[in-house]
Amino acid sequence: MTWLTWRQFRVPALSVFAALIAIGVVLAITGPDLVGRTNFSDQDTLFGGTILVLYLLPAVIGVFWGVPMITRELESGTHSLVWNQTVTRKRWLTTKLGFGLLAAMIAAALLGWAVSWWASPIDALAATQTDRGMLSRIMPVVFGARGIVPIGYAAFALALGVATGMLVKRTVAAMAVTLVTLAAVLILVPAFVRPYLLPPQTETVAIVGKDITNITGNDNQGITEIGMRQPAGAWVLANETVDPAGNVADPLPDFVQTCAPRPGAGTAPPPERGTMEACMAQLGTHGYQQRLTYQPGSRFWPLQWLELALYLAMTALLTWFCFRRLRHLS
Repeated sequence: MTWLTWRQFRVPALSVFAALIAIGVVLAITGPDLVGRTNFSDQDTLFGGTILVLYLLPAVIGVFWGVPMITRELESGTHSLVWNQTVTRKRWLTTKLGFGLLAAMIAAALLGWAVSWWASPIDALAATQTDRGMLSRIMPVVFGARGIVPIGYAAFALALGVATGMLVKRTVAAMAVTLVTLAAVLILVPAFVRPYLLPPQTETVAIVGKDITNITGNDNQGITEIGMRQPAGAWVLANETVDPAGNVADPLPDFVQTCAPRPGAGTAPPPERGTMEACMAQLGTHGYQQRLTYQPGSRFWPLQWLELALYLAMTALLTWFCFRRLRHLS
């Protein structure tokens, strides 16, 4: 059964691993040139490309590995021939899932390691930045392309493809469902789950002070937004002005919105004189504060392990579903 599975699986598997080798060569050639640099603007394309590839890999695994692994045999009827030999249904599915999951996790681990190594100088510099010029590795778009979470994405995608194929029983339809479902999960988890895998940290400071670094206004509304200095390398979840009761002040109070900004209003440094300074002072006098909610950069690895565990748990649930569904296949 193992040999049969390999013969059926070898073409898509070898295609993916060949692509990974090509990517690895590019990273190995360009990676050493990044060490010791402080400006990576010329690497924006490759930096974005590495992120894109790591998000495409689970999609390829789910759609082109997971789905055909089952639906191809269901559509052709060859599964019945195998079951009528000495191979049981459970052994048939165990071999296919085991082989596929192992290959998927190895592929994701290799690519994740290669990209994390290549981007390590960039990530190290981003971890020291307090502005918005660079994306730290804990930011949502980068987080999924670093460390060990790609392993969980790949395993989940493979199991999702197999489960969807067993449920839909049509290759093209199952591919579409798998792709849409995987995309939805990869969007929803960073937005609604990852921020709360660990309780976020909160800092509250007075409106008037050195920690207030961004003030936005316009000619008609005065101050419309206030920003607080961000910790280096952090993932900021919220940067809000709150009233004395701790409620978010959105919009800001009328007495601030009607303050006239300085000439050339827009995003500006903290005010030093004039009406804007008076408006800020009024906020402080009335008890308003700026509250920052964030995940610090030091939580990158704890969040990586927690999210990997989450995706492996979902993979185990899908695997359980596959074996339950196996009973209903004719």
